[in-house]
Amino acid sequence: MSGRGHRAGRAARKRRRKQESVVQSVSLCHQLQYVRLMKFLRQRGFTSTLLQPALFTDTGRGLQAVKSIKPGQLLISLPESCLLTTSTVLDSYLGHYIKSWKPRLSPLLALCVFLVCERHLGEASDWFPYIDVVPAAYTCPAYFTDDVVAVLPSGARRRASEQREAVRQLHSRNQNFFRSLQPLLSQPVDEVLTCEALRWAWCSVNTRSVFMSHPSNDSLSGQDVYALAPFLDLLNHRPDVQVKASFNDVTRCYEIRSVSGTLRYQQAFINYGSHDTQRLMLEYGFVAPCNPNSVVYVDADLLCDVLRGDRSLDQKIKFLKENNFLHNLTVSSEGPGWRLMTALRLLSLPQTLYHLWKAVLLGQVLCEEREEWSVQTAKTLCQRLLQDSRTALDKIANLLRQCDQPVREQLDVVESLRQEERCILGSCLELLEGPPRQPDELFSCAPDVDAVS
Repeated sequence: MSGRGHRAGRAARKRRRKQESVVQSVSLCHQLQYVRLMKFLRQRGFTSTLLQPALFTDTGRGLQAVKSIKPGQLLISLPESCLLTTSTVLDSYLGHYIKSWKPRLSPLLALCVFLVCERHLGEASDWFPYIDVVPAAYTCPAYFTDDVVAVLPSGARRRASEQREAVRQLHSRNQNFFRSLQPLLSQPVDEVLTCEALRWAWCSVNTRSVFMSHPSNDSLSGQDVYALAPFLDLLNHRPDVQVKASFNDVTRCYEIRSVSGTLRYQQAFINYGSHDTQRLMLEYGFVAPCNPNSVVYVDADLLCDVLRGDRSLDQKIKFLKENNFLHNLTVSSEGPGWRLMTALRLLSLPQTLYHLWKAVLLGQVLCEEREEWSVQTAKTLCQRLLQDSRTALDKIANLLRQCDQPVREQLDVVESLRQEERCILGSCLELLEGPPRQPDELFSCAPDVDAVS
């Protein structure tokens, strides 16, 4: 006999929602790889009593406060001896090879080669306890498959392709240097310094290093600002958290000081900077929920496609490009960005009103007719972007049904990005479709006699 299932009451549903929203955590400090990491760091002078590695249901791996951390309190102080920098590399077995090589290597490549070689050594490596806790793969665009790149927004798609190509070029252009390292390796260099291995190292340095300016070095070429910071790099980003982070020249430690504090057993966070969601995805391989910096980018190609009926469009686009108004055009949940609306107001100008361009660049709103055109065009752009997001989400749903785990993790990140885009664009359209806001002052859109003549 069958019957309808019992439906939970309102109180039960509230309890369930509350339980689902509560972040759970499990300590990782007793796992062998973290025991080895802490032993490795203590041998180098690190003492930590405030934080421990833990697995959280919302962010994955992170650092948990063992006791409450007060505002202004030092969160972590990592001795210089624990940092992996180009000095570490140049003082190692690789130093002679790097110093004698011409043309000089970049600091990034030197660190990447060191990581690959140390990983190749396995447990024989001095840095094995650190490398053992570094992710084996990443959800950065450098790892994205063609199918994943294809469902990115157009601007992000270009940058993702550029990132993948940059890694390939880094590998192909340094083959001679890699071959010079054969005496150091127990296997053929082509099996150790592969493009895949270099990609792993490249992502490790770019996503996990802290900014630390180093003196210029005659053995390397380019700005040297990287420092890999074991344990400290387990701290996750949250956009509403404030910290102070820098290398202390007095204590010779990289220090992070909490501004707002952290409650006991809560996850301790840092802030990577005021980055929008697309930048976080491109540079770090994740999407932060509830990011107040989130925006949707309007590509110049879309702008041209929407306005392709304008016979003077090429001239206007050239003007925007010359005045640096064709990039960083965005919309947020609070409406179109100032740069986008300024660009649209400029594009709305007929030839007889070109003399008003300086006023528009200074933020002056034109007559109601031109302003209405600008708002309607902004709505059209949002509608096109929203349709693109919906189409991408449908494609992602289909891909998720047939992909393996690594690709699934990549798609999860892109899906979060697209879902956030959909929310932002929906909110922006609601605002644009509401009652128009009346500007304090409008220019006359009557043709200027001098401009016409």
